[in-house]
This record gives sequence, C-alpha cells and structure tokens, in this order.
Amino acid sequence: MSTIAAQHVGAPRTFEGARVVVMGLGNFGGGAGVARWLAQQGASVLLTDVQPEEALRASLAPLADYLAQGRITTALGGHNVADFTTCDMVVANPAVPKPWDNRYLRAARAAGIPITTEIRLVTERLPSRERVIGITGSAGKSTTTAMISHMLARLGERVHTGGNIGGSLLNAVSDVSPADWVVLELSSAMLHWLGEGAGWEGAPGWSPAIGVLTNLSPNHGDWHGTHEHYSESKINLFRYGCARAVLGPAVEASLAERVRGMVNWTAAADEAFTHEVGTRAALRIPGAHNIVNAATACLAVAAASQAENPRAAGAALAPLLADFAGLPHRLECVGRVRGVTYYNDSKSTTPESCLLAARAFAGTPGLEKVHLIAGGYDKKSDLSPVGALAPLLAGLYTIGATGADIARAARGAGGEPHECETLARALACIADRAAPGDVVLLSPACASWDQFTNYEQRGAALRDWVRAAGAEEAGS
Repeated sequence: MSTIAAQHVGAPRTFEGARVVVMGLGNFGGGAGVARWLAQQGASVLLTDVQPEEALRASLAPLADYLAQGRITTALGGHNVADFTTCDMVVANPAVPKPWDNRYLRAARAAGIPITTEIRLVTERLPSRERVIGITGSAGKSTTTAMISHMLARLGERVHTGGNIGGSLLNAVSDVSPADWVVLELSSAMLHWLGEGAGWEGAPGWSPAIGVLTNLSPNHGDWHGTHEHYSESKINLFRYGCARAVLGPAVEASLAERVRGMVNWTAAADEAFTHEVGTRAALRIPGAHNIVNAATACLAVAAASQAENPRAAGAALAPLLADFAGLPHRLECVGRVRGVTYYNDSKSTTPESCLLAARAFAGTPGLEKVHLIAGGYDKKSDLSPVGALAPLLAGLYTIGATGADIARAARGAGGEPHECETLARALACIADRAAPGDVVLLSPACASWDQFTNYEQRGAALRDWVRAAGAEEAGS
C-alpha cells in the first residue's frame, strides 16, 4: 500500500520524498499549478497527458524551472499504466470523464494507490470548513460566487475565492487565516471527487459549512453518463457536514426537500424576495437571471452572518451589489461597431445558460434585435431549446461540432439559421446583416474544446474581432 494512503484518513498529507503522478496538465493552469505546488512540497512529480508536447507548450511554460531541474518530469502524448501503479499518489484532473471507469485510474485503485484532486488538497488544508461557502449549480454559479465574494469584501471581510471559477488556492492556502472567508465555486466533477470513497477506500467526504445551489438541470452527460449521477454529485455539496443551505428559486421542491433533510438551516430565494433584491440592488449587468443570482448571493451572505431573519438581512445587503461589474465572458459588453453592440457570453456552456442570456435582452432591445451565435463541443446536451429560439431572433448563427444539430432544431421550429461553422464566419455574416440598435450575443450553449483551447480563448476571439472592426467604445 502507498505510504501516503497509510497516513491518518482525513489528515493533510505530506509529500516530502513522495512519487506523485499528476494526470492531465490541461489548458486552464490547474495541472501546472498542482504540479508546481507538489514539487515545492518535496515530491517527485510525473506530469502525464494524452496531448502531445507541442499542444501543451503554453501550459508547460510556468513549469520551465522545475522541468529543467528534473523535479518535474513529463510523459506526454499518452498515459502508461505502470506509472499509475508504482507511485505513492495520483492527482487526477477533474476534467477526466467517468473516472471510475478510466483504465489508468482503475489500475491505480486496484494497486491501492490513493487518487486525489487539486480541490481535495485545498479543502484538506483550510483552517476549518466553518467559514467556507461552496456554490454549485447548472447555471449561474460563477456569477453568484463572484457576487458573494464582492459583498463580503464590501463588508470589510478578507476573502479568498477559488475552485471552478479559476485559479488554484493551493499556493495561497497557507495564507488563509481562521478569520478569513473562503468562497469556492464547485463543479459537479469536483464534488464527485469530494465524495466519500471517491479517490480511495476510506476517503472522507467533505462539504462546506454553507452550501449554495443555484439550480439543477441535465448537464455534463459526457462526464457523468447519467443525470442521476450528475445530480447526486451536486448533492455532495450538502452531504458531509454542511450546516446551512441556500437554494435558488428554480430548485425543484423534491430536491429542496432532500437538501433540507441534510442540513439544519435552509433559506430559499423565492420570487418575492428576488423582486425585492432586484429593486434594491440596481444591478449594472443585464438580465433577469442576474437578479436571481443576486438574490441567491444575498441569502448566502445573510447565512454567513447567521442572521436571525435571513430574508430581511439579505434584502438589506442588496445595495452592496450596485457596483458589481460582472465577470469576463459572462454577458460582458465588449464594444459597439457601427451602432451594433457585441456581448461576450462565452462562459455559456449549457443550453440553460444560453437561454438565460438571450432572455436578458427580451425586454430591451427585444429578441427580434438579437443575433445569437451558438454551438461548440458536443457534451450530449439537448440543444433543441436553443434552436427553438431561431424564429424569435434577428438571426441564429451556428458554429462548431454541434452547429448542424442546432440548425436542424431551428428549422424544425420554423427558423432559418445560418450555418457558419466557425466564429469568424458567423461574425462576417452578422456584419452584413445587423442594423444599428441590434445586439450580437456569443452565448454558445456548448463547451469550446472542438475549436478553442477554452472558453476564454473563444471569448477573446470575439473581443479581438470587435477591436479590429473598429469598436466605437470599449465594453463596460
């Protein structure tokens, strides 16, 4: 058995002299961040990825010093089973789909090698869970996370934000004091790995003190295989010692009842509360869904304050969001060209988030003024609701691997989509059709991996096009 596995279950592991395999460098910096941190802890790190070196040069660049010293070595272009069965620990990238059925991870488990992830390494090293807020959901979790952090900071609290929202907290976790707040956006994959026994027999489950569920709808079928597995992974947020739960207004009653059975305190952002927050907050970012995000965030901060009346406390906190500017790639206004305004919502990787983004313009200027660009990597989601928007829009422009499916659904709904295949072609087509006062919305409803490294690169491509086209004003 691995020397690390033999350590006390639940205690922070030490890595001096350990041989650790990091599975999946990836393109978001997570693999590089955990590899660097492990090397700093004295581990001998093998970084392995199915992609070849030339495809990973940008991700390898931050590791150049450790690679030169031999403290980190690489095995790129494929994995080797022997690497996974002769080490002390495997750190898996959460992006690896169906990890319970992965050949290499199965071999590690059969050999008694513990498997962990960057987020579990973080949670093990936090001072406690008592000042940790975890946020998950099928849509809205990034913005809700950012809103919670913004409000806590405006209240004078010291806040550390991490998880799925980007950026590892591993290298900063030693700076987290017991008085600080930690706000974590947690994906379904992360939550699967935080479940009991997910990485090795006897692995403890972990939940934050405050859990926030924005909503839940079918998603990530490619990773989980079934909606049941997806939803059960999400519910891990509450299973293992969560004390207070905050639920968005779209959470179904049966699911809300399950959550209430797991925690001691629950608050839900219903329609009346959401309306009150919307009136008080005066948000700068568009869309009714962002008012819902704001209401959920206000209740989360009220839960953090342990207010006796969370609704009253949450509503009173709403003005703290008046100067919240939103997040890049989430309904981000990137400029205006010849009277046409361009919005970057590249973070939209689900049909639900795309529909929410489109509806943000339903009142002003109206859907009939919106040119929607949608499509990308196929996550096996039902994209027919996106296609059904076509008759209501100024235009639907499909791109990527799912473009043909969305276009087919659009024609079935009586629309006339433009099958453009690439973002550049879509923008060129729109430039010939859009009129002053129109809105161009990149809200793909799909992941980016078929044509882009990540959603940031996809959003940057739109921003660069707008800039090159001679934007009349910068985005807000």
